Parts: sequence; C-alpha cells; structure tokens
Amino acid sequence: MAQLTINGRSFSADTDPDTPLLWVIREELQLTGTKYGCGIALCGACTVHINGKAVRSCQISVSEAEGSQITTIEGLDNAGQHAVQRAWIEHQVPQCGYCQSGMIMQAAAFLADNPNPTEEEVVEAMTDNICRCATYFRIVGAVKRAAELMASERAGVREVSDG
Repeated sequence: MAQLTINGRSFSADTDPDTPLLWVIREELQLTGTKYGCGIALCGACTVHINGKAVRSCQISVSEAEGSQITTIEGLDNAGQHAVQRAWIEHQVPQCGYCQSGMIMQAAAFLADNPNPTEEEVVEAMTDNICRCATYFRIVGAVKRAAELMASERAGVREVSDG
C-alpha cells in the first residue's frame, strides 16, 4: 500500500507500485483537474508539483512519488485564487481548457524559481506544454502578469484582477 501526501493530506493507494501517479490522482482520489493528454510526457496536461517542482505525473510511478509532497491543481490554492490562476482569467487564456491545469502548474513552479522572468524565459519555461488551441501569446502574457501579481503580494498588496 503506497502512502502519498497530496495537497497536504495523506492517502493510501492500494495499487501496483509501478502505476503512474496520474492514475492514482485521477481514478482513486478523483482529483480530475490533472488531465491525461499523451501518456508519454510530451504534452504537459498531467503536470503536478512534486516537492515544488513541475513533474509529468504520467511518467512517475506511485512508488517514486512516496515520501514527497505532491500538489495538484486542486491544491495550488484552496480558493482557486493563486496569482497564476487569477492572471489566467484576466488574460482569458482558456479556449477548450484541456491543457490549462498543466499549464498553470508549470507556470506556478517556474515563477516560484524565477519570480521576475523575461518574456524569453517565459517562452522557454512553457515551451514543453502544448496547447491545442494555440493561445500561446495569452499564456505568455498571463505568466508575466502572474509575476506582477506575485510581486505585489510579496510587497503586501493584494491586487484584484479584472477577470
């Protein structure tokens, strides 16, 4: 029985140790914000945070994830008000929306490591996450806006998005 810590809560997963983490998250725990896209770590729809780093959950086994702090889109912010989520709404990023949780998780991990990125750094950080609707210019704008919102929060000012 695998012991996992997801979104700050402990879970036991009665599954084969080689099962991809994605399937435990979605099927056993019913945290369906993490999406299945390609199954081979190319699209980024299944991105979660493991110990603060963006990881493709389709390619990490349950046994590899044990003992780690795992965060899904549902745990990024209890109220859905993380700066990246607010910027996503403000910049009207989603069209079909399928890639969005993975994009948001990738952006949040990136901004935690690089709080004041250049546009080129944003493009590089987000390039491995695929958006079928091609809203890339909005994604870049939203990541830059999220960096601004996070800087305001660090300064003690909570901006409200217009979204």
